[in-house]
Amino acid sequence: MTEPPRFSQYQPRALEIIDTTLRDGQQTSLLHDHYKYFFTRTDKEEIVRALIIYGVKFIELFAPLVSPQERDDWAALREVRDSLITQKGYTFLLAHVRCHPRDVESAVEAGADGLNFYIGTSNESRSFNHGNDLDTIMRKAATLLDEVRRNYPHLILRFSGEDAFRTREDDLCRVYDVVAPYVDRLGTPDTVGVATPLSVARRIDVLRQRYPTIDLEGHFHDDRGFALYNTLEAVRHGMRYINTTLLGIAERSGITSMTALLFNLYIDREFDKLEGYHLRGSYPINVLAADKLKMLVPPKEPVSLTNRTHTAGVHQNAVLNDASTYEAHPLDLFGVNETEILLGPLSGWNIIHYFLKEIRYYPIEEATAKEIATVFKERVYQLAPDISPEQVLIDIAEQQFGLARLELPKAVTPIVQRLDSTATTRPPASNGVTLPRHSVEIF
Repeated sequence: MTEPPRFSQYQPRALEIIDTTLRDGQQTSLLHDHYKYFFTRTDKEEIVRALIIYGVKFIELFAPLVSPQERDDWAALREVRDSLITQKGYTFLLAHVRCHPRDVESAVEAGADGLNFYIGTSNESRSFNHGNDLDTIMRKAATLLDEVRRNYPHLILRFSGEDAFRTREDDLCRVYDVVAPYVDRLGTPDTVGVATPLSVARRIDVLRQRYPTIDLEGHFHDDRGFALYNTLEAVRHGMRYINTTLLGIAERSGITSMTALLFNLYIDREFDKLEGYHLRGSYPINVLAADKLKMLVPPKEPVSLTNRTHTAGVHQNAVLNDASTYEAHPLDLFGVNETEILLGPLSGWNIIHYFLKEIRYYPIEEATAKEIATVFKERVYQLAPDISPEQVLIDIAEQQFGLARLELPKAVTPIVQRLDSTATTRPPASNGVTLPRHSVEIF
């Protein structure tokens, strides 16, 4: 087995993603919605492999004592990591642990590269979670961290005051003052999603001034819909380590989406933060995660085919002329290699003419297309569940207008084709026009 490097030998990049898909992501209710409940070992292996190929250097897992399955999965995931070291370099596997010796022992036995310690510091956590007062928290954390640092000097250590943004600033600093000598990073988790960009900026500025030699780590929940905004603000204020998940999945409303963060940093020209990340793999890795959840890539995820799908007639016509009219961002750089134009009640005669002539090869004049569009708009509102808009359109064209499809030579390949359906955000359906762009590397 490859000897792990000391963390001190690693030169951190301007932005280091700590992906928590296999920790916080496993707490998503989406797994329950489809009666799946957990990621299988194969799921985990494929996700870890994809993350490493994407360029993620830090992956957070549950402490092995969470369950026998989690314990056994640690060994399998280390094998995946070790198999990619020659190709992609070393990736650190981190265990999310309580300030409890048993958590530490299980993680060390599993071969963790680092320990992500946490304990609730807010009044709510102290009163209703672990029941320890601030002095007890400080004593327990400092004692355990001192012991771990002495016995396992090679381990990466992080300490987070859970629910940090409901913890008084003075209380958080009291705790961090006693643990700071032992850790590589101090976390600022917005555990219940109460933070705002303004409060994030203030908290980071205070911590950076107080602990200038220690890196900060952020973990922002989306309960108010602010996770991405808060993360971007944190990065701009000098936070180097950010927790993300694929598709932003996590408990409740989730946390920051990895690809949404990198996409926005690119748009904002923060190119130094993108070093080492395989941006063209962004959409494929989102599709991979969605497949594990038995769902489509969510429409609110910026790196999705939904962000290049058009239904309104005016938009469709403009996109046929130049996609940039309604597609302002370079999503092709993030692996979204298609534009979809969907037939439906809002489609105008232009797209109907284009679809029948260029996609399905009917000889048709513009005047006929306008007449067909009028009939189509009436009939499409009466669709049966198993009938697609394309079927309705073809039926109108052939049966009411007598159009017959041209017979193409076998050697002719249609100009417009749908790419592999595994790289789309919706099931394959014959209900529109797909305009391909570039090829894409699938994990």
